[in-house]
Amino acid sequence: MVLPRTRKGVVSLRITTFDEFREGISAYRLPRVLLAALELDLFTAVGDRSWTVDALSQELKVSKRGLSILCRNLAAAGVLNKKGPIYKNSRLGATALNGNHRTFRGGYLNLIRTHWGDWERLLESVRSGLPIDHDIPDTPDYRRQFTWAMHHRTLEIAPAIAAQLPMGRARTLLDLGGGPGTYAMAFLAKNPRLRATVCDREAALGVAKEIAATHKAGRRLSYLPLDFSKEPIPGTYDVIWYSNVLHIYSPEENQAIFRRAFAALAPGGRFILQDAFLHDREGLHPAEASLFAVSMLLFTIGGNTYSALETTKWLKEAGFVGIKAIPLKKGTEDWENGILEASIPAPGLKTNARRTQLRRN
Repeated sequence: MVLPRTRKGVVSLRITTFDEFREGISAYRLPRVLLAALELDLFTAVGDRSWTVDALSQELKVSKRGLSILCRNLAAAGVLNKKGPIYKNSRLGATALNGNHRTFRGGYLNLIRTHWGDWERLLESVRSGLPIDHDIPDTPDYRRQFTWAMHHRTLEIAPAIAAQLPMGRARTLLDLGGGPGTYAMAFLAKNPRLRATVCDREAALGVAKEIAATHKAGRRLSYLPLDFSKEPIPGTYDVIWYSNVLHIYSPEENQAIFRRAFAALAPGGRFILQDAFLHDREGLHPAEASLFAVSMLLFTIGGNTYSALETTKWLKEAGFVGIKAIPLKKGTEDWENGILEASIPAPGLKTNARRTQLRRN
């Protein structure tokens, strides 16, 4: 049986027989091979050279037998190239997986390396309903590493999405929970008259400042340290971008954030959400969105993945109108059908009074 893939790499398969169940469980094999290569820093060691297994095993200080089997499977997967006894990096191996290359995605690779051990502890969270290591406080160093990982994750996708979301007459954008500001920078690069603010924790904003310093458009980026899950959002914006944050919080927390976003938008302003929305009636699909909820169980106190329908309901309750899905070109989405847009009603006494009241909360 050939397992079908989605863009995100998640098997989209209904398991109905024991053989399919067995193959589903056995799907861990290739990921473990890939992780072993990362743990050896194999792609960095290979670099731009050609290697025999004997020479590379000496370089990595591992057994020739073990490396031979590992490299054969890496070549079968396409991340190494093999010709006779010689191995070389594929294009991917030589760039994003190579620690000596300028496009190395080290932050994100380090994050996914740790997830193997984290997912082994899933039963702990299922039993307790709490994230693993819930009693260990988040440190600024961890937050910096995580923020770099999110930057490496969205390097290509952010410009592709920004190109499909015209800002119109908008002059100010708030990247709410924007971490490294990768999306904010993409919107600034696409819209020369736009100014943006990225809102997040201090440690995350430190990374955003480093990234912005390497971009000309970074001069139009401001920084807002704020716990927006508990505090009102200062300022007024034409657009608020809320990307990959919804799933971190509980329904009640998101509803409170929606009310704060409503209060911080100018009349006619837009609230654009991107997340792993569920779209079917039973809340099972897309498969990646459903599986991503497991990550939220492992790493957040109240996070989950939510349906587009219930998110729309929360937006209406917060006062938003004109709620609609924004389709993107296939292959350029972060999540399948993953963008909703909502608007502030036209200016009026009732709207202004509601926004004034919400700003106090």
